[in-house]
Parts: sequence; structure tokens; C-alpha cells
Amino acid sequence: MNMNYFEIFHIPLALKVNKDELTGKYFELSRQFHPDYFANGSDKEQMDALENSALLNKAYKTFQQPDETIKYVLGLKGLLQEEEKYELPPAFLMEVLEINEQLMDLETDEDKAGLRLAVENLEKDLYEPVKEIIEHYKEGITSEEELLQVKEYYYKKKYLDRIRKELH
Repeated sequence: MNMNYFEIFHIPLALKVNKDELTGKYFELSRQFHPDYFANGSDKEQMDALENSALLNKAYKTFQQPDETIKYVLGLKGLLQEEEKYELPPAFLMEVLEINEQLMDLETDEDKAGLRLAVENLEKDLYEPVKEIIEHYKEGITSEEELLQVKEYYYKKKYLDRIRKELH
């Protein structure tokens, strides 16, 4: 059974999923697909149960992380390839370069706090133009052009996440 993560949860394709709704469904489906229920089943039934259970766990883990959900949907749409070399705008790369230089020159916790704030503000600025697309994605209505904007946001955010890790 080749289902995507949204099909296994019986939810519409979305760039942002309702995590509260998901948890209940996850536990319900976990019981339904649990391999123990198929202990007396045929080899095929047991194998299917294992595969479904693994897929369910992977889907749930993906949906717990907003960036991973975006990555998954862009992948489903054929707009994101594994290990893709994505070209970001030079202006953004210069901004990141400046932040990285500041990161190397950090001396006090106060400097760190200021840089953290700068990264947070930059992330908010990046999210604002794609917020509506991410939060109100509609299959068949949201355009490929809009999804490509989300893709650029995704790659920019990955840069900021690396910086954030170094700050902690």
C-alpha cells in the first residue's frame, strides 16, 4: 500500500498541519496498525502492518516539525529534490554572511542576545510573505509559483536554523 503521509492520516494535503488534531489520530491509527494485532495473520498481513506502522511513525514525526512538513509537501509536488543545490538571492547570502561574521566576533551574552534577536527578526521578515500560502494551502488552488516562494523560504530558514544552532 503506497500512501503518502496525508493519506495515512486521512487529512487534506497542507503545508501546516493541526498538531492537536494529529495526536489523537496518531494514537487511533497506531492501535489499528500495530503489528501485534496481526500476529496470527498471514505473512503479507504482518508485513503490511509493519510497513503501515513505520509509515505512520515517520509521518507523525514529519508533521511534528513545520519545516519537515513543508519539505515533504514540496517533495510530493516534485519541487524539491534530496541534496538539491538551491541558489539563494545574493542579498540574502550577504545578510547571512554579516550575521556569521558577527557570530565569530561575539564576546558577551549581551552580544549573543542581540544577534539572536536579529536572527528572529530576519526569520519573521522571511515568513511574512509566505505566511498566507503556508497557513492556507489549498490543493489545486495554491499555484506552483506560490509553492516556489515557500521553497525559497524553506532554504533561507535552513540557513537561519544553522546560525541559531551555533548561537545556543
